[in-house]
Amino acid sequence: MFSFIKKYAETMNDVAVYPKIALVFFLLVFAGMIWFALKADKKYIKELEELPLN
Repeated sequence: MFSFIKKYAETMNDVAVYPKIALVFFLLVFAGMIWFALKADKKYIKELEELPLN
């Protein structure tokens, strides 16, 4: 299965750009979540901690 995808991806033009875009997207989301966790109001975090998980 993976060999089919690999052979198909090799025929595409500029396929090397997709992993770079995915990495940048991941880093932006990760940095955004860290920023949110550090800047969020402590009362809001406490309220989220007390929510049930069902």
